[in-house]
Amino acid sequence: MGTPAGRWREQIHWIPLHQPGGDALLFARICRPQGATPAPVAVINHGAPPPGIGPTMMQPASCDTAAAQWFLSHGFLVVFAMRRGYGATGGTEVENSGLCVDPDYDRAGLVGAEDIAATVSYATSLPYARPDGAVVVGQSSGGWATVAYDGVPHPRVAALISMAGGRGGWAGGVPRRNCRPDRLVQAAGRFGAVATTPMLWIYAANDSYFPPDLAAAMHAAFVRAGGRAELAQVGPYDGEGHRLFSGPGGPAIWGPIVARYLAERESVRRVSSAP
Repeated sequence: MGTPAGRWREQIHWIPLHQPGGDALLFARICRPQGATPAPVAVINHGAPPPGIGPTMMQPASCDTAAAQWFLSHGFLVVFAMRRGYGATGGTEVENSGLCVDPDYDRAGLVGAEDIAATVSYATSLPYARPDGAVVVGQSSGGWATVAYDGVPHPRVAALISMAGGRGGWAGGVPRRNCRPDRLVQAAGRFGAVATTPMLWIYAANDSYFPPDLAAAMHAAFVRAGGRAELAQVGPYDGEGHRLFSGPGGPAIWGPIVARYLAERESVRRVSSAP
């Protein structure tokens, strides 16, 4: 929608999502890197809004944010899509996990994975994008949806990264308290049982939504069930580790870890692009 603008040829797109319950259009911002095309795709999935900000008030991140700049500088075409219920996409927040006393974390992740699948399919079909070897990144609830997405077919994706992924944090408005952490761990195990691509999970030591012990328990359940994932637990970040991915200076911490993981996955990406 509109003419690509600025250094990053920023453009708004409406991504079609077809589901038995009804079709939707996902509002997305696409940022294109400098240099040759087609470019590999990085789909970056947002988390839930902070307190006081309604879901429909959210906006896709800017091409100038630190996270976008990291991926653009590494040659990726960056896609920020608003999932159902968020931002201009609007509609019902379908991936809500329900009541704190009885959350359905499996459903929340899988519904988010549907939106990720539609975004990947659309982005990798653009004429200036590579049709395969894509990277999917998710923060917080977007990270949880990324974990769930590993268990659905994703032939165009070579790497999956969960940044502070999870659901149910700050139960009752209390930091480091989760709505049924036992169910979150069990759901991670169920996702691990069907996951197919080795993942990278990153958490900061002072993440008040998913502290180190809960992150480790989710990871252990995921791996024990057959999933493959590297868990990188880094030191405290700027008063609140949950903001590590998008906060100032965050890429200086997670960037080298992500770069190493992507280098390990590069052989897969090269093979996937071979004729």
